Amino acid sequence: MNAPVILWFRRDLRLADQPALAAAAAVVSGAPVIPIYILDDDTPKHRKMGAASRWWLHHSLAALDADLQALGSRLILRAGKSDEVLCSLAAETGASAIHCTRHYEPWWRNAEKAVANGLDEGCAFICHDGNYLLPAGSVTTGSGGQYKIYTPFMRALWQHMPPPAPLALPTHIAVPENWPASENIGEWNLLPTTPDWSGGMINMWTPGEAGAKKRLENFVDKAGLYDEKRNLPSVEGSSFLSAHLHFGEISPAACWHATMHAGGSVDVFLKELVWRDYAQNVIVQMPEYGAKNARDAFDKLPWRDVSDPAVNADFVAWTKGRTGYPIVDAGMRQLWATGWMHNRVRMIAASFLTKHLLIDWREGEKWFWDTLVDADYGSNSVNWQWTAGTGVDSNMFVRIMAPLSQSEKFDAARYIREWVPELADLQAPYIHDPDEYGARPKSYPRKIIGHKAARERALKAHEVVKG
Repeated sequence: MNAPVILWFRRDLRLADQPALAAAAAVVSGAPVIPIYILDDDTPKHRKMGAASRWWLHHSLAALDADLQALGSRLILRAGKSDEVLCSLAAETGASAIHCTRHYEPWWRNAEKAVANGLDEGCAFICHDGNYLLPAGSVTTGSGGQYKIYTPFMRALWQHMPPPAPLALPTHIAVPENWPASENIGEWNLLPTTPDWSGGMINMWTPGEAGAKKRLENFVDKAGLYDEKRNLPSVEGSSFLSAHLHFGEISPAACWHATMHAGGSVDVFLKELVWRDYAQNVIVQMPEYGAKNARDAFDKLPWRDVSDPAVNADFVAWTKGRTGYPIVDAGMRQLWATGWMHNRVRMIAASFLTKHLLIDWREGEKWFWDTLVDADYGSNSVNWQWTAGTGVDSNMFVRIMAPLSQSEKFDAARYIREWVPELADLQAPYIHDPDEYGARPKSYPRKIIGHKAARERALKAHEVVKG
């Protein structure tokens, strides 16, 4: 039998439009393919997956294994440092090659180099593109440089769209005579137990390629109204594809081709796919974007220190949805219950933390990293720095979102009633600002700071940056 080839899965947990799988299965006619997923908490270190992502991963891997078994194959599971596990497996099986999808997080780029350098001679290491519309770094300026600003990046990338048509689902995968040993996913303890807080996520999500396909099918008919509905928290105008895209259960090319002819404002949705590419473009140029201000001047901004008990109390109130600002609290409670938050509300909640509470964006980014099922290093970092005003391309710090007027403007009353049941009996406009109208029930907290006082404090802090 021909020497086997290894297919290394990470955030590309799908079989359709999977270039690494297509290449692995076609390297040599009949060469057996050994699919593997490695639970690697060592390589990312403090950037290992958060609790919500681990819940998603458990179910996504189970779905992927079932899909492989339907083709007569299976998924091998091993835990450890990726380069060590892969090099050991290659030696153990006599593999002629390892195929994978290229990733752009700094720790995965380091891991890819370590694998390439650690393999014995005779085993090739081949990375394929396929998780983004175009490879990061391939969209360049007229002089060959890299874009740092979204709008010119988008315009340049748009010239190459649509992306190539998605690859079809394979009908057969050759398998080895003897499978290497595999660990049991249950022993990885990816699911919460004491307590099990995943009930809301189970009710909302179906991780896996079939779940991703169903989400896309449900969204296609709404894609033409995306711009009209995406900012309304009380309306299901979102695609709900972000986690599926993050885990690679569906490709952006598949999303593009399924929606591109929807008409209306579908281009606004397509530009959200471009934003994913932009975020990867940023972290390739600035790998520390998730931990370091892109604008050095903001290193001087006097953030309130969360080690101070009073400041920490404000931060905890934000995480628990107890700030006294209904739309912020609704978003934070939705996040805790479902692992997801409406995009407009994400911006409002992030702005509230950084401007109203004057707490460092990195504290919020860490919280989102742990609680979002779609926690993505590039998108999370770029979005937080955009909102905080610290990014290479960002909103200005002095543009401070007014959560109360945002709530009324985007008709969030039904959304608030769903996630803040203490306010369920209030009608608009009282529900948007119950303190102001004297309608606050005793079970709901007062505002932890008034909007005017918070704005003045934030602008005063920003004077240090300007100075």
